[in-house]
Order: sequence, then structure tokens, then C-alpha cells
Amino acid sequence: MSDRSADQLFGVTMQRPWRNQLRMSGKFAEPFRVAGTFLLCASSLCSQQLMTGSGGNALRMFNTDMAVLEMQEVRKDLPCSVTPSKPVLGFDLRFHSGYDVSLPMKEIAGSENLLTIIFRVVPEHHPEEPIYLVHRVRVPQLEDDAKGDAVLHGGFDLGEGKYHVDWLMRDRSERVCSFYWDSEATLTAKDRQMNLVMPPEMVAQIEGDQFKEEAPVERAQAEPRLNIKVLMNFAPQNALSSAMQPLDTSALISILRSISREPRIDKFSLVAFNMQEQRVVYRQENADKIDFPALGEAVGGMKLGTVKVSQLAVKHSDTQFLSELIRKEVATEEDHPDAIIFAGPKVMLDSNVQQDALKDLGEVDYPIFYMNYNLYPQAVPWRDSISHAVKFFKGQEYTITRPRDLWFAMTEMVGRIAKAKHSHRASGGSTQ
Repeated sequence: MSDRSADQLFGVTMQRPWRNQLRMSGKFAEPFRVAGTFLLCASSLCSQQLMTGSGGNALRMFNTDMAVLEMQEVRKDLPCSVTPSKPVLGFDLRFHSGYDVSLPMKEIAGSENLLTIIFRVVPEHHPEEPIYLVHRVRVPQLEDDAKGDAVLHGGFDLGEGKYHVDWLMRDRSERVCSFYWDSEATLTAKDRQMNLVMPPEMVAQIEGDQFKEEAPVERAQAEPRLNIKVLMNFAPQNALSSAMQPLDTSALISILRSISREPRIDKFSLVAFNMQEQRVVYRQENADKIDFPALGEAVGGMKLGTVKVSQLAVKHSDTQFLSELIRKEVATEEDHPDAIIFAGPKVMLDSNVQQDALKDLGEVDYPIFYMNYNLYPQAVPWRDSISHAVKFFKGQEYTITRPRDLWFAMTEMVGRIAKAKHSHRASGGSTQ
């Protein structure tokens, strides 16, 4: 069966960005080695595709596949082990769920194989509206004596609610592995005030493009309308890492999207910088919305782990870079923003920005905030260099460790900004 015909069985030609082309080494494919196992697909790439045809047409499925889903019996013609993952709320305020699948390498050895995973997610209160998803993974030619296990990750997004999942995987020989489980996505009592992105009992494929354009936001018509400048350190949690981790990128983009979706903000300035490279990687001035695709293109060009020779020649060049950046962006202007928001992971420098370098900026008459993205606050509890600078300006710092930290920080921060602008207007000190 050709790849094209396999894709069109469901009445849709599937795109394949999640298919990982394995590297060949020695006797068998060896893409990623983790504790003696072999990952057929990186978790960030193995998202599902909704089985929806053009124009909303009904999809064609093999009767045998539908029968397996309906039987609700665990099958292991194709020996595999399925471990469902509990739905977890992400910084993007979507529940992320999925599964891990492992199977012996010898079961997929020989000529090239194609693993097809089909499953449906059924909301508890809407069983008549199941969502079907499909996922295909290419397996390159493997030697017959290939050892170890192949491991595959898959994921999908959920709104709050209870679900039943019917799952199957088959290979080109029509051997089937099937599994079934119940799943519940629920907010804790502390999180009940949060407004999630997805409505209850909704199922969606994982969004593959983290930098996709933001949907239009209906801005508040009531005054005051806010003008915000964001200074974001686009860097991984681990300052020594040579690449942005998907979790870090998702968290930072979620912070930006939370700001961009706030109805009371209608003007945005963004300065994305990277402390490792000691440079501004992207700048956007006084715009109606944040240009996420352009930001993604700029971030994609970062070369973490590299330092210019000229920087090595200057003692504390990183402190000098941060000092100059703060001085330039916080300097009092005639048309200054209503607030400045620093955001990103901790910046631990050998030497902090000297207060003398900030004193000549004069009095800053608008609030300054720091949204410190820190997954492990107990590991590094002391202030970082940005925190020291924000404290000098009598700013407010928020530690963003969990999704609710981001939600509550945004709620309080925007309220403070609006109150400060109202006070300025009442005293005749309009910032516009």
C-alpha cells in the first residue's frame, strides 16, 4: 500500500510534519537513546491529526478498524504496551494528555514499516460527538537482530471534563494492538477562577506551530486603553543549554499570548533579547498586536551556546549588555508606555547592574513588573540581575511556576497598570 493511498483511506491527505526520519547507525536505527530504548518520534513532533475531511464530509475507515474500536477488548497481535498520561494543564491554559507506546524492536524489524495509530476520544456528556484522530509513523529498515524497545509518544489537547479513549495501532501486516482508558481533565479548587482557552469537553490536536498568528482580540472600549512594553529574555531555564526546550518556548510564548489577549491593552512594544548571545533578537514598536510569526523567525535564528570573541575580551560584558538595554528601554520619554514588563527565566550574572547606572534615568512615573519564569524556585531562591534592577525602580515581581501563577499575575498586573494610568490622568499627568 502506498503512503498516498494509506493517507487517503480517511478521505484526507495528511501532512507529515510529525514524522521523524530516523538516523541509521550500525545495525539498526538509533535516533535517540534513552535508558536502552529507542524513540521512534520526539514528543514535540508526535502530535495527532484530526480525522476531518474537506467540507466536513464523513470519513471512510476500514471496517476492521472500527470493529476493533467498538469491541473494547485489549489486543496484542502486535505486541505493545500502552501507558496513558494524566491530563496536565499547561501554561497555554489547555489540558495536555496523551500516551506512551513501547514495543520490541524485533517486531518491526525487516523492511520499512508503517505504524498507523487511530483513536477516538469520547466526551462523557456528549457520546454522540466522538473525535477521531490519526497518527502515522514511518519505521526505517531495521536489521532482524535489532535489540531493545521502540518507544513512541503521542499527545492531544482537552478542555475540562471526563473522556473515554479507544485506541489502536496496526502495522503493514495488519497486526493490531489495542487499548482503552478513561481520562479526566479537572481544575483544582485553587484554579477555578481561571478562564481556560478550550471549552469543557472539547478535544483538539496539539498545536504544532507555537508561533502561529494570534487570533483577533476584541479590545475593551472603555477607558483607559493601555500601552505596554515587554522586554523578554528568550532563553531556556538552564542558562548553559545550547537549545530552547519545547517546554521553555511554550511557557514564554504563553506569557506573551496572555499579554496580547488582554482586552484593555491595545498597543504593544516588544523587545526580545537573549543573554547568552548578548543581543536583541527581535524588536517591534507600538503595534496593534504582537507579530508572533516574525518573532518565531527571529528566535529560530538564535545560536545559543556561542559567544563572540569581542565579548570575551570585555570583563562582565553580559552585565554591560543588560545595563545598556535597561537604560535604553526604561529611559523616560515624552511618549513612554503605561508600563514595562520584564519576562523570562532568571539571569544570574557574576556582577549585577550597578545602581549608579540607573540613577541618572530620573524618576520613572509608570509601573515596572518582572514575570520571572522559574519552574524550580526553591533551587535558586535568591534574586537575579533583572530582579535587582526592577527592585531599584520599586517594581513588582511575580514568580511564574505554574499556570495559575501566570493567570493571577496577569489579573493583578493589568489592574495595577490601569489604576496607575487613571491616577496620572486624575492628577493631570496623562501619559498619552
